[in-house]
Amino acid sequence: MALHPDRLLPAEPGVRAIARELYGAVRDLPVISPHGHVDPRSLLDDEPFPDPATLLVTPDHYVTRLLHASGVPLEALGVAQPAPTEAQSRAIWRRMCTHWDVFRGTPVRSWFEHELVEIFGIERRPSAASADAIYDELTARLAEPGFRPRALFERFRIAVLATTDDPCDDLAAHAALAADPTWSGRVIPTFRPDRYLEVGSAGWPERMTRLAEVSDIATDDYPGFVAAMEARRRYFISRGATSADHSHEDVRTDPLEGAEAGRIYRAALVGEATAAEAVALRRHLLLEMARMSCEDGLVMTLHPAVRRGHHGPTTERFGADVGADIPIRVEFTDALRPLLERYGTHPGFHLVVFTLDETVWSRELAPLAGFYPSLYVGAPWWFLDAPEAIRRFRRAVTETIGFSRTSGFIDDTRAFCSIPARHDMSRRLDAGWVAELVAQHVFDLDEAAEVMTDLVSGRPTEVFKL
Repeated sequence: MALHPDRLLPAEPGVRAIARELYGAVRDLPVISPHGHVDPRSLLDDEPFPDPATLLVTPDHYVTRLLHASGVPLEALGVAQPAPTEAQSRAIWRRMCTHWDVFRGTPVRSWFEHELVEIFGIERRPSAASADAIYDELTARLAEPGFRPRALFERFRIAVLATTDDPCDDLAAHAALAADPTWSGRVIPTFRPDRYLEVGSAGWPERMTRLAEVSDIATDDYPGFVAAMEARRRYFISRGATSADHSHEDVRTDPLEGAEAGRIYRAALVGEATAAEAVALRRHLLLEMARMSCEDGLVMTLHPAVRRGHHGPTTERFGADVGADIPIRVEFTDALRPLLERYGTHPGFHLVVFTLDETVWSRELAPLAGFYPSLYVGAPWWFLDAPEAIRRFRRAVTETIGFSRTSGFIDDTRAFCSIPARHDMSRRLDAGWVAELVAQHVFDLDEAAEVMTDLVSGRPTEVFKL
């Protein structure tokens, strides 16, 4: 198995030559990852990765969801199961290799091949016949010092890695990493308050009790809740956080009067808020989060419109984030108007808006970002971080907002070794699109090189205040 050096670049020879040059200029630039889900404790402990399946298959819901769709039970892939024995890990790996054909044409295959070839030097193509041999090769590599988490962090040239963290997290792993004299990398937390805004969700009153404990501020009324959240945001900022991440089914930001917000809050604490009231308060609280970002400087990111746990039995058995989340339609123009009328021109406020509904790229998000200085259009991720979707994104937004009003690439991964693969794919695809514009004489090659460097380094650094 070999990776073609021009993979994902344009097929037309002249444009490909330009793209090859542009990609070469940014191929080895450091990785900036402003949103992801890697556990910082793995870098703190720096223990060898346990086995190939636990590293490359089980934590990557892109991989497991496609295998599940092909009839492989999630438990057979180690999802939400105890740490596997060697025999169980080998069996998981065999199942993935046996179903290698289901990844054809998907970005998952491109990422996986990059990991196998570029990181681990594997030359065999996965299959039922090659599964055990590849597993043995990977096991041997993982036993080497150069394949431990910190060594790979350096090898991947990661300049910044942001994690995603609960507001009540003590961030002990981040603090320990920052204080470790043998560690020079930059790993920062991200404030993720979704569960604290969804006042109708199971366990919300208990979360308020916990919030009061860690903030040392009573949360038995609405002003106390607001003060506690502000305190936790300050705590995260003191530990290096630069952004707050939000994901709800919609992005409506309709305000409530203070008395009404307080009434619903009190009702929610005792389980008496209606579903409609809970949604109304959550929408108001999202507006409050924007107000807090204007005051404390945390970048506000929105990635809405996902039906979480679409298959209830799977969620009940395996928990969240196992690939059963499905996109739904979303509207931004009217939904964000209350927020943008109040804060859209506030100096220093950064609002990064992502979507899984690509129909809104040219209709809503690009026009919004083309007027409001606070708003940036987030790069495609999740179901859209695929070659054709990324190309469609650039075609949809560039004529309206150019490149400067976009976010830079977001890998959003729990699978540590996929980070360089995902960023490499983005760089190749952006090089292809920029090369087309050069070939069409939209701008010159020297400007194209500036654009590429800005997309890889400048955009994420500026947008996420890194």
